[in-house]
Amino acid sequence: MNVKWLTAGDLSERWGIPAPTLAGWRYQGKGPRYMKLGGAVRYRLEDVEAFENENLIGADR
Repeated sequence: MNVKWLTAGDLSERWGIPAPTLAGWRYQGKGPRYMKLGGAVRYRLEDVEAFENENLIGADR
């Protein structure tokens, strides 16, 4: 299985939001699923895409 992982910086750039916002969301239990390995936060691309799809607003979702 070939899994694509994103760093918090990658996701920050993808969404155009500050990395500290993502850190706040993790603390609050919001945002996409993530994993921590030795303090390093990683997001699976498939979880990010699922989160994006779940949060689409509009009639054509």
